[in-house]
Amino acid sequence: MKVKLSDIKVRNRIRKDLGNIEALSDSLNRHGLFSPILITSDYRLIAGERRLEAAKRLGWKSIEAKVIDDPGEIKSLELEIEENIFRKPFTEAELNEGYERIHRLKNPSLKQRIANFFKRIFAFLFRRRKKQNDL
Repeated sequence: MKVKLSDIKVRNRIRKDLGNIEALSDSLNRHGLFSPILITSDYRLIAGERRLEAAKRLGWKSIEAKVIDDPGEIKSLELEIEENIFRKPFTEAELNEGYERIHRLKNPSLKQRIANFFKRIFAFLFRRRKKQNDL
């Protein structure tokens, strides 16, 4: 559900260092929000303070949130920890491979551009022929 940023209450968080919010803001701006923040039914933040702060910096008025009905203090702390502790960042090699693949897709070789050209021609001809057969 969408929730107004101004309605969300941030209190007594475990995480003190929010890190590089600018990079997260850039990501939200380019790709949108992947995971909703977690809040209680009275709009108290359980998890997602970095996403919330990035959304505020972008000037968003609302954010997607998942509501956890009255979890209590213990469950709220467990959820905050769980949401952050089991993330595994990419290794340097995995990250390099990902960026390399993006680079190749954005800048295909001459051979790949020629192959893509012929794929588009055959796809166009196939669609055209299929339309004629359907008539």
